[in-house]
Amino acid sequence: IIPCYNEENNLPHLFDKILKIQVECYEIILVDNGSTDDTSKKIENFIKNYDCSTKLLKIKTNIGYGHGIISGVKKASGQIIAWTHADLQTDLQDVINAYQLFISNTQNRSFVLKGKRIRRNLFDSIFTNFMSTISSVAFNLKLSDVNAQPKMFPREFCKYLNNAPNDFALDLFFLVQALKNDYDVIDFPVTFKDRSYGISKGGGSILGKLKLSLRTLSYIYKLRYSLKK
Repeated sequence: IIPCYNEENNLPHLFDKILKIQVECYEIILVDNGSTDDTSKKIENFIKNYDCSTKLLKIKTNIGYGHGIISGVKKASGQIIAWTHADLQTDLQDVINAYQLFISNTQNRSFVLKGKRIRRNLFDSIFTNFMSTISSVAFNLKLSDVNAQPKMFPREFCKYLNNAPNDFALDLFFLVQALKNDYDVIDFPVTFKDRSYGISKGGGSILGKLKLSLRTLSYIYKLRYSLKK
């Protein structure tokens, strides 16, 4: 599942990556998450011109990152489900590599998998570690690199994604739900690249990171309260 919000400039590069991995995927769901550019049109043309496993899910109005992904999860038909981003800061091949690790894991306990970003700049690493520490203390759980992609999980885990947040807090919600319900979290190292086109939707600038932090802190309070009920 790949949410796409105003990603028309990135889509040609994304399509190239999809064509390289499509034979290894049962389905790829591109979610036009209420875009105001030609994202849907370009995806439709791609699907029309290539016999591939890609599907388009259109969402009329952008409600949020989390809403787009969960909408894709509900449409997915596979037994193992994953999401990543259209900006290609995490390579789609990493999803395939993560899947190979996922299916080769023979441990008895239930588990989910998430990316762990490497080769990041110092500022971003400090920011991520700071937010991970706050989240870990708040929930008394060991959390790290919460927003790293991909996220991968068995279909049975979908029952824990009810009432998921509509915004970027989805990644935090996902990990808290996994650990609270006795799932192991396996980290998979991914090289994090610079964005080629457009701007980050999740706090690329210092101001963006500050806004994201405030929203996350607010959500941490709400989620802690709901878990205590």
